[in-house]
Amino acid sequence: MLKGRSAIVTGSTSGIGLGIAHELAAKGANIVINGFGDAKEIDNIRIGIEKKHGVKCVYSPADMSNPEQIRGMVKLCESSFGSADILVNNAGIQFTGRTEAFPEEKWDSIIAINLSSAFHSMKAVLPGMQKRGWGRIINIASVHGLVASKDKLPYVAAKHGIVGMTKVVALENAKENITCNAICPGWVLTPLVQKQIDDRAAKQGIAVELAAKELLFEKQPSQRFATPEQIGAAVIFLCSETGSAITGISLPIDGGWTAQ
Repeated sequence: MLKGRSAIVTGSTSGIGLGIAHELAAKGANIVINGFGDAKEIDNIRIGIEKKHGVKCVYSPADMSNPEQIRGMVKLCESSFGSADILVNNAGIQFTGRTEAFPEEKWDSIIAINLSSAFHSMKAVLPGMQKRGWGRIINIASVHGLVASKDKLPYVAAKHGIVGMTKVVALENAKENITCNAICPGWVLTPLVQKQIDDRAAKQGIAVELAAKELLFEKQPSQRFATPEQIGAAVIFLCSETGSAITGISLPIDGGWTAQ
């Protein structure tokens, strides 16, 4: 379905991003993966995607808080594959704390990586998409782009910003066969969420399994974590011809979280 297309997936060396990268590659897209981690492990991921799906995969170590490096990542995709057809803005970090005590440097980091990076990457890919008359941008927001939770001020602010930017880019490119949509996952069992579970367990002195159940019980009526593969399947739909009339939406995949 996506043979001949190329995709950039930020924050894709683990978790949701890696799941999305595999789903896109399975449909024939060449992939630029991005993220931090052990160099050997990342190369094994890259080679694994190529062998499993029969596509080309390159790695960009771009720091998502650095606009110049973000532009370099887009240029890498264009020089490696000829174009950057699909952009998935997935990179994100988290830190929790009450507003009055929140470290200012953490605010700056979360806004830079969770919000500003998406602006810089979209700005970099859009001219090529407009020239070719085809493009798909999917911003991985969060349920926290639609509702709030305590102790997550910069994360909630950034994700609400992602939802707003998604709408603007969708409207600006509505006639260009370029769509821009947001996916808003609830709890997905990723390293980022696992850290929150581990921190909760340590703080309360309870088992990690119980902490995970409590986390789900508070917010997610399904009482089940979503999976990276399910998020990836939604990305594929939004990239498909079937999904080509959909632009500017924020799609919750949250087990009923935002229905409450």
